[in-house]
Amino acid sequence: MSFRRLAFGVLLAGAVPVLALAQSAESTPMSLSLELNAVQDVGGACRLTFLVNNETGMEIDKAVFETVIFDTSGGVVSLSLFNFRDLPAERLRVRQFEVPEIACDTVGKALINGANSCIVKGAESDICDKALSLSSRLAVELLG
Repeated sequence: MSFRRLAFGVLLAGAVPVLALAQSAESTPMSLSLELNAVQDVGGACRLTFLVNNETGMEIDKAVFETVIFDTSGGVVSLSLFNFRDLPAERLRVRQFEVPEIACDTVGKALINGANSCIVKGAESDICDKALSLSSRLAVELLG
């Protein structure tokens, strides 16, 4: 009888860490995080710098987001397609976009209106919208 209990205890002790790992893998959310990291005036334009971290587990071949720039009073000043190009899985990327004829100190917030195109394995995917996580390290808000 004690041998059975010992064997059961050994099996149970081995199974608990495996179950915990499986649970943590399932509970880790997929994320495509875009952080507005910097803005800089460059020759009559405002350059927006984004830090992108693709934690979806999938290589994104192409990601294009419709982006709306608002001034500090809330008025729309620009509607553009920002092509973030390829976004390798589990790797950081920095992407810059210039918004012409706008001074950075007049930018109040930016809105990611959604993915215009998201290509994964050669086909359109909804992962760029579903996994999107937005943040800003500036006074300029990044919304979605």
